[in-house]
Amino acid sequence: MMKRTLTTLAALFCTLLLAPAHAERVKDLAQVAGVRGNPLIGYGLVVGLDGSGDRTSQTPFTVQSLKSMLEQLGATIPPGVNPQLKNVAAVAVHAELPPFAKPGQPIDITVSSIGNAGSLRGGSLLMTPLKGADGEVYAIAQGNLVVSGFGASGRDGSKISVNAPNGGRIPSGAIVERAVPAAANSGNVTLNLHEADFTTASRIVSAVNSAFGSGRAHALDGVTIEINPPPGDRIAFLAALEALDVDPGTAAAKVIVNARSGTVVMGGQVTVLPAAVAHGSLTVTISEATQVSQPGPFGGKGQTVAVPQSTVSATTEGNHMVLFRGGTSLEDIVRAVNAVGAAPGDIVAILEALKQAGALRAELEVI
Repeated sequence: MMKRTLTTLAALFCTLLLAPAHAERVKDLAQVAGVRGNPLIGYGLVVGLDGSGDRTSQTPFTVQSLKSMLEQLGATIPPGVNPQLKNVAAVAVHAELPPFAKPGQPIDITVSSIGNAGSLRGGSLLMTPLKGADGEVYAIAQGNLVVSGFGASGRDGSKISVNAPNGGRIPSGAIVERAVPAAANSGNVTLNLHEADFTTASRIVSAVNSAFGSGRAHALDGVTIEINPPPGDRIAFLAALEALDVDPGTAAAKVIVNARSGTVVMGGQVTVLPAAVAHGSLTVTISEATQVSQPGPFGGKGQTVAVPQSTVSATTEGNHMVLFRGGTSLEDIVRAVNAVGAAPGDIVAILEALKQAGALRAELEVI
């Protein structure tokens, strides 16, 4: 079964990775510098819970927040009085402010309990300011939560939960109050590749110069490309720039190994120099049994004794040696490893040994 699975994966990888390269849009390979989202975070209260809120004896900050809010609304709680709340939960609210977001636009938010609330189902988030890294308020959040999780518990302490009921989302739950200052809308345009690659950077430069005129673009390094846009509509230029088709450079030969799960992923550029691999497994079997020893009849004094008896055996399954020929393709590598009879965990050891021997022509990355 394992061999058939690995062979199927090999065929799939060869189909995907060894297929002819196809053009990709510039917008899929790079992004314009300065066009990015900004994380927002806030602290608030969720009310209206059905007895599943924070246990205030263990989360005193929930009571402090409620007192502070009520004082701002004109209701004062006498000193020394600590309400025993069951329907209120302290929560953290976070969202991402999209690029070019303008005041009045709605954004989605995520709400997560930071106390010991059992569930936020049915709750409503009260008005919560969302701040950026600079401490300024960029959005105001409020609304009814959508919670996908579910939980139930019994009086004896048994409980069951599906997903996470102490977190939820509010679609369009915040309104943008402040726009992020936009970058200068004039001057050169800078593209940053998602992955550093000199070949891809060079081909993007060639495509831009062919489309908009010689000398418009030049690469600063394997990631950054600086472009001098032609005079005219800048937005139209950026739209045309993102739509350019470019053949990206082939990925570097790399083998990704997850040592914990034994998962191995090999790229289509991986090759192996001539090498021979032998793999054998040692199986140790220990069986325990109990033998009863009784005194003979009319033997006088004696006792029945249980004597443990252990049997230890070791067997070695020796597999034949498999030869990797020079320039072996990905499909041949997987077929040869299957012939060795190695389990996924053993494949990791084989690849590491090939790398140490200098036969594996690829970068071996263990995650």
